[in-house]
Amino acid sequence: MANEVTVPLLPCRSIDDMTQFYGMLGFTTTYRQTRPNPYVCVRREDLELHFFGIEGFDPEQSYGSCLVYVPDTGALHQAFAEGMRAAHGKLLVSGIPRMTSPRKRKNTGKRAGFSVVDPGGNWIRFFPVAEDEEEEAEDAAHPTGKLTKALENAIVLGDSKGDDRQAARILDATLTRERAAAHPVELVEALVYRAELALRLDDPSRARTLLTQVRDTALLDTEREQLTNTLTVAQQLEGALTGSTPGQ
Repeated sequence: MANEVTVPLLPCRSIDDMTQFYGMLGFTTTYRQTRPNPYVCVRREDLELHFFGIEGFDPEQSYGSCLVYVPDTGALHQAFAEGMRAAHGKLLVSGIPRMTSPRKRKNTGKRAGFSVVDPGGNWIRFFPVAEDEEEEAEDAAHPTGKLTKALENAIVLGDSKGDDRQAARILDATLTRERAAAHPVELVEALVYRAELALRLDDPSRARTLLTQVRDTALLDTEREQLTNTLTVAQQLEGALTGSTPGQ
């Protein structure tokens, strides 16, 4: 049998909060009820999510999660980011709700995924449908030092498990030992991710220091090109710190 459809059904504290949040991301509300139980459905093109309200529900304790496979995670992340900046003047990178940046994860075949943590504390995890041959070639040319391996482990902890504190500990320890020997590309990638972790851990001062170190890292033109996406994330983090749209 083909053409099956699965629709996630996830908990939340307030269906109104969910409607507002997903509306910001370009979803429309297709159904809403308050009795006999709060329930709302949202849809964006072929992506549909359903939520049910629970009185007294704590989003911090939520285990709600689902996987969403899409043709282009980068384009979707950009669309979500534009919605956030239009509503809040910045990307939401800390607290609940928030959104992570697209990064390859070693526990998903190095697919470049990102997650949206919605007001219900649900992790909506977006990944590409198929591997990109161009990205595979880039992976082959990417530095593979100790800092890169530590970064891969930190991303699994922070972006998959949500353990930002342990992810930060891993990176801090390896940066202390390996900074001098690290390739500039892997150093910048580690510093940018550590800055994002600092924001999630409510440490904006540390995030500013790390982003300054990113700007001060000498890069060749070829290295800067290789780091295009990472440097864009750094700009977004700068915007989150200042509350302004990057580039303005």
